Amino acid sequence: MLKVSNKKRILLVDNDRSQTDTLSMLFETRGYNVTVAHSGQEALQKACHDTDLILLDIVLPDQEGFHVCRKLKERKETQDIAIIILTGKLLTKDIVEALYLGADDYLVKPYEYEELVARMEAVMRRGTITGYEKGNLHDERNIIIELRRIVDEKMIVPYFQPIFLASPFKLYGYESLSRPDTFSSLSDPNLLFKVAIQYGFYQDIELIAWEKALERVHGDIKENKLFLNCNPYLVEGPKFMKIKSIFEKYQINVRNVFLEITERSAIPNFKAFYNHLQEYRDYGFKFAVDDVGSGYASLESIAEARPEVVKIDRHIVNQLEKDSFRRSIVKFIVSFCTEHKIFTIAEGIETKKDFEIVKELGVDAVQGYYFQKPSPHITPEDALVKRIDPS
Repeated sequence: MLKVSNKKRILLVDNDRSQTDTLSMLFETRGYNVTVAHSGQEALQKACHDTDLILLDIVLPDQEGFHVCRKLKERKETQDIAIIILTGKLLTKDIVEALYLGADDYLVKPYEYEELVARMEAVMRRGTITGYEKGNLHDERNIIIELRRIVDEKMIVPYFQPIFLASPFKLYGYESLSRPDTFSSLSDPNLLFKVAIQYGFYQDIELIAWEKALERVHGDIKENKLFLNCNPYLVEGPKFMKIKSIFEKYQINVRNVFLEITERSAIPNFKAFYNHLQEYRDYGFKFAVDDVGSGYASLESIAEARPEVVKIDRHIVNQLEKDSFRRSIVKFIVSFCTEHKIFTIAEGIETKKDFEIVKELGVDAVQGYYFQKPSPHITPEDALVKRIDPS
């Protein structure tokens, strides 16, 4: 079941009150804020810049939905709002007209509610670049040119942050992080991957990041573990054979590789997604779930993925010294994972006290700035442990 991490604002425009009541209830249970309009005029009055998405029925009592769509796209304060047209008929000319007027998608009744929610999330993901970011990137053409240059020239630099066993203190492995090698606005990795998803470059860029990481570590990590971030867009794409070839090229033992599931809010159907992951598991990959303790999605990820590793959210770890309630949460997570033979890593360790507390609570391994910040260099294991052993 899809859960929405942030409160998205939906304007539902439909003259069928039983339909709006049903959809409102559905969306509110999924974490959306819902506003309803039963006419075109009411929709134009209620739509505002804070609206994230408009679901717009074609048949309204006072005017066609297409006319409302046109007006919304003409108004400065509503022109950037994503719109999905809902209709009971499938006519090519209607689709063309809807898209020409600026609608982002088109769904024909009757539809499955899960499909509707998945399409809503997909449309809103495509529109997640803010106006400020768009201004920095100048225009769509320049964005695409820069993305293509990053892909063609493989302009990604891998950074590595070590992970240590808590007791006895020793190197366990590395998490690989990606940094764009560009002086453009896309030098921000968060923005790069956000834009790459929107313009269809995500899979290519993530594969480059993986390959660069494997190229750098294949002679150094030996039997240490390697954690690679794994976004749902990569898993759901047709790149599995390419992924296998990269690991074979660098002779990396995939049984030492953990795919760290990120961006769980982008998964429209957890069970379907994790069934798809089985292909990766059959090949030998293991899985980690990050940010555990930060919300429902991480718990659902554990229930569906049955990961080998759980990473405890840094926002809990950073406040353990002053908050007994958070310590109890960590203790519960550790107890649960111990019972089910799941390895635990505490993320975001920033002080010696953080380390001492999680070690006392039974966490298996630790990671954070207290030990080492992400770096493009891999320090030999003995030198690394000797230099920063906190005991």
